[in-house]
Amino acid sequence: MTEVGKARKRKEDRRLLTGRTQWTDNLRQPGMLHVMFLRSPMAHARITRVDVSAARDLPGVVAAFGGQDFAAEQGSLPCAWPVSEDIVIPDHPPMAVSEVRYVGEAVACVVATDHYLAADALEAIEVDYEPLPAVLDMNEALAPDSPKVHEAGNQAFTVKITSGDVEAAFRDAPVVIDRTYIQQRLIPSAMEPRAVLAGTDGDSFTLWSSTQIPHVLRVMLAVVTGIPEHKIRVIAPDVGGGFGSKLQVTAEEVLCLLLTRRLGKPVKWTESRSEGNLTVHHGRDQIQHLRLAAEADGRIRGLQVELLADMGAYLMLVTPGIPMLGASMFNGIYKMDAYEFGCTGVFTTKMPTDAYRGAGRPEATYAIERVMDELAAELRLDPMEVRRRNWIKHEEFPYTTISGLTYDSGNYEAATDRAMALFGYDKLRAEQADRRDRGDPVQLGIGVSTFTEMCGLAPSRMLGAANYGAGGWEHGSVRMLPTGKVEVITGTSPHGQGHVTAWSQITADALGVPFEDITVLHGDTAIAHKGMDTYGSRSLTVGGIAVLKACDKVKDKARKLASHLLECSPDDLEFAEGVFTVKGTDSQKTIQELAYAAFTAHDLPEGVEARLDSDATFDPENYSFPHGTHLCAVEVDTETGMAKIRSYVAVDDVGTVVNPLIVEGQIHGGIAQGVAQALYEEAVYDSEGNLLTTTMADYLLPTAMDLPDFVTDRTETPATSNPLGAKGVGEAGTIASTPAVVNAIVDALRPRGIHDIQMPCTPERIWRALR
Repeated sequence: MTEVGKARKRKEDRRLLTGRTQWTDNLRQPGMLHVMFLRSPMAHARITRVDVSAARDLPGVVAAFGGQDFAAEQGSLPCAWPVSEDIVIPDHPPMAVSEVRYVGEAVACVVATDHYLAADALEAIEVDYEPLPAVLDMNEALAPDSPKVHEAGNQAFTVKITSGDVEAAFRDAPVVIDRTYIQQRLIPSAMEPRAVLAGTDGDSFTLWSSTQIPHVLRVMLAVVTGIPEHKIRVIAPDVGGGFGSKLQVTAEEVLCLLLTRRLGKPVKWTESRSEGNLTVHHGRDQIQHLRLAAEADGRIRGLQVELLADMGAYLMLVTPGIPMLGASMFNGIYKMDAYEFGCTGVFTTKMPTDAYRGAGRPEATYAIERVMDELAAELRLDPMEVRRRNWIKHEEFPYTTISGLTYDSGNYEAATDRAMALFGYDKLRAEQADRRDRGDPVQLGIGVSTFTEMCGLAPSRMLGAANYGAGGWEHGSVRMLPTGKVEVITGTSPHGQGHVTAWSQITADALGVPFEDITVLHGDTAIAHKGMDTYGSRSLTVGGIAVLKACDKVKDKARKLASHLLECSPDDLEFAEGVFTVKGTDSQKTIQELAYAAFTAHDLPEGVEARLDSDATFDPENYSFPHGTHLCAVEVDTETGMAKIRSYVAVDDVGTVVNPLIVEGQIHGGIAQGVAQALYEEAVYDSEGNLLTTTMADYLLPTAMDLPDFVTDRTETPATSNPLGAKGVGEAGTIASTPAVVNAIVDALRPRGIHDIQMPCTPERIWRALR
């Protein structure tokens, strides 16, 4: 049996689960100091005085600094995605110098011999503020008389994209649906809080960070601080989750590097959970206005989307690009004649937003799947029937959508039929009708989400056309060791996805080497010297393929050596299960034997080096487009407002599956985060700009007890954009599940005249809507 497709237990898990591992916070260096940051208690204010002198005199304190102490060297945190010509990218100092623009912004720091001494010393720092008005509401922020977050105003950018004749599509349309949806602000909550350790040996620096992007971080640290790139080494040790929250160049990373340069000693920072809620970039936060025009039979004519996207106080690494990632996905899996997308980015005095699991695609999918249910209700059609009348049929692939993307493969019919059978769709509809007829106080709702997503963030030429500041390629290397073992070096940087296991499976099949004989190295720019890192469900479809391509090069080198040693033409060799055999004979060499022969170099043909090692860079021609159908049954108690998920079925198509266990884990985790947005999570600010949800007592994260059992299954339509046929899976569950849950709740309440509940759909919100 081949390795690809085998449900291998992850190689990583024994070490991770038993604690025999290295998180950034576990690391210690000789003479290491600890830094703590004093953070602004005000959403918007001028800083008139910072006095750290009293803190400097306290026991154990080595140094204390205000923003003015770093003004000449700290630079500005980068924004790598200027999405429009009119974009405003304000300076973003890692430590505020003259003005603060959100609660939690760093204004001073203490460096001490102990974490707790540093924390205690913060209380001795005196800061005087001159309050300025908070700016919190996006619509109000765009008003001419609004207080300004930045001198240039509160509008960060505007984008307009049009395809087809939108005016004609809406002219005399028999049906027009007009809806506004709110994507609430979310706080990413990775298992491991952020942590940074910076060290120096003179003119070179090493930064350990719980980051998703060691390679990108290294480049950006060089740009921001002026330290030459070749003098910076970035290491991402074991990283306990990210979900986009660690796809960032943070103030703390820059400041720790500057502190170790100034003090000549290692400096470490680890955030508390409350500190993280304040200062980890937030997700979502959009107001979505949709207009959909359709024929009387439900066929879509046109779609208009107008977004207000809350940028927060600054543009961080890819902040403005997040709503643009959804721009091509509001049309979902549906055919239509015209499409118009507009987006305005708005500055507010809140923590900046940026990538959070799905990054723009969950927002788009939520909107189109919600409005498809509204279309079905308007026409008194089953929600699934409306979708069938509009989706791209399997025989129509490859299909270029109205937004300009070419979906290479898919079969929405197969995934939906499988999901409906597992769900018992018709039986549940019959039960729903019976409950309605009986006036049961507990009503049953059925939610549908038929989705696709654009993932495998690449190719570079498309990212370049979108003005993204980097490429989408990925790098992989394969080293054949003299004893026949294999080292794989990948530019992707895992934080829980199982790359070590999956890459071992790919390599085992490609080279015919046992799975156990392969190790995978990653996350260290001195070892994996090239890479674009991990986000956007790109690891397998780009990084895994780079490894596969490197394996192909290893085999090409081995073939030349084998033909020399076996005294035959390279064309006369067959390769299978790690063995080169001369056709029609029993003369053969294993790839391990050839690795040793290359190492000894006793008999190498002319022009062949003493190694089989190879590397490759892969840059796909297209994104990958996983899809699926998620169905959710929710019971809503109309007397209390309580909504309870009764059953949930997810049938996903992620192309070729390397490891079913990993796919199951990704789907389960993704669904959990999507359900959490639908029912539980919301970052809440008060009228003064104070974040009220700073702890897990205030910010509700679901536990296993709050989540239903999931029934999952797969169909398999291989991608054509890579030789493995794989599609991304890391974000699928999050993208699909939120509209499925909310559609189910609204479906239960629709006979009461309710067509929307703002997320999270708490019992109070449902109860108030019913009253």
